[in-house]
Amino acid sequence: MHALLGFSRGVDAMNALFGRVADWLVLSACAISAGNAAMRYGFSLSSNAWLEVQWYLFAGTVMLGAAYTLKRNEHVRVDLVYGWVGPRTKLWIDVFGIIFFLLPAMLLLAWMTWPMFVDSWMRGETSSNAGGLLRWPVKILLPIGFALVSLQGLSELVKRIAALRGMDPAVVRLDEYQRPEQ
Repeated sequence: MHALLGFSRGVDAMNALFGRVADWLVLSACAISAGNAAMRYGFSLSSNAWLEVQWYLFAGTVMLGAAYTLKRNEHVRVDLVYGWVGPRTKLWIDVFGIIFFLLPAMLLLAWMTWPMFVDSWMRGETSSNAGGLLRWPVKILLPIGFALVSLQGLSELVKRIAALRGMDPAVVRLDEYQRPEQ
């Protein structure tokens, strides 16, 4: 179990790094958006490439930040009984949800989006807009993002199973686990 918890710590650290990247992407998107608006309204200049960069950055924010959001347990929960049950039952609900919903969905989406990226890359697909950008750099974010959420799901599964087995919270790192507020 200690090896699996080591794997979990590694995945957590990797996704924390991607979370910081996503933070910077938000800041970059805001700066580019403000710059675009200033150029368009102040000087009547505009570029489709800069507009596309904004949504590329937004895609990066979502796809690279999703796993970090799961790590911090700040994802949206649609669970009617979660707030009414005890901590051990919550762990079992999480284990069930990760195994039967999160992992199958994320792995399927990663698998389904990979060919879309490869096709775009092989064709050198570009935007149909004048001055538009290559499409494959944004399309690679899809399988990468879904794979990162899958890995984080495995990390969360390991932590919850360790907690169910009664391991020391310091070893399981439940002290870093952000319980949802309900």
